[in-house]
Amino acid sequence: MTSRYKKILSYLIKSGIVVLAFWIIYKKLSSNENLRKFKELIAEIPDGEIFAVVGLVLVLMLLNWGLEAVKWKRLISGVEKISLWRAIESVFCGLTWAVFTPNRIGEYGGRVFFLSPKRRIVGVVAMAVGNIGQMVLTNVFGAIALCIFIYRFSNLDYLLFYALVALSVMFCLFFIIFYFNIRWLNGILLSMRFTRKYKKFYNILGRYQKKELLKILLLCLSRYAVFSSQYFILFYWLIPELHYLDILMMISILFFVQSTLPSLDLFDIGVRSVTASYFFKSVTNQDVAVIACTASIWLINIIIPAILGTYFVFKVNFFGNLQRR
Repeated sequence: MTSRYKKILSYLIKSGIVVLAFWIIYKKLSSNENLRKFKELIAEIPDGEIFAVVGLVLVLMLLNWGLEAVKWKRLISGVEKISLWRAIESVFCGLTWAVFTPNRIGEYGGRVFFLSPKRRIVGVVAMAVGNIGQMVLTNVFGAIALCIFIYRFSNLDYLLFYALVALSVMFCLFFIIFYFNIRWLNGILLSMRFTRKYKKFYNILGRYQKKELLKILLLCLSRYAVFSSQYFILFYWLIPELHYLDILMMISILFFVQSTLPSLDLFDIGVRSVTASYFFKSVTNQDVAVIACTASIWLINIIIPAILGTYFVFKVNFFGNLQRR
């Protein structure tokens, strides 16, 4: 294929991705009743207060994905050196791809196409390490919150509850030990003959030292704190009678349950709303406010970044070297 045809094909693919993303986003937003409920809830609140709260949540969204870009830059540093701005471009581009692919799988493609062609598969492995770090925190905090929830709101026999706590501790330890020894996975793959020929793609797993993994996990923790704060601000703003510890417990459970369910980003709002409604009913009867808060965070954290990312889609080069800008 000549260079000219590659450019044409590349442009057509990018245009198709952007058109598809905008079309699906439009269809989802135009029929979303939960966002309408959010507008109705804040209709009587002074405009200045609305702008201050929503503006703060938007700033936290930018901080959240900015931290993810820093994490991505660090994860890939052993494979290819990229600037922080390049990392930001790739993160937002990945978010655009994620909205119409199952389990955010497109996010991998959206990011690694900003790397040199020979390093893209290795980039997928590096990104997976970061996602495992985020999953560790989600599972650990979620398991703790779920144990507290069961203790407070169920009549579970105390022996069963202690058994549940013991299982939760083992569950958390497994994820922590596995993460800090991610190089074990490299050794396991090398021990199998049929995967050995692909070692150039997953050898990066053996390069992550515990000190580096800790730094990555701290970035994951920072992100967890940021997007937890977004939920906390909106829930405390619209349902002020909720105790702040109850909000934190429910947020951790919400993240934990969401992470275990397969979903599509655009339709993830249904999963989020049902989960939030089910667990929050134990601490409040403001079901409409709970669902509306969840929908607004979905809009701010997923849809707005995906729209911003459409600009960066056109900076991807599917064939050949990157366009450095």
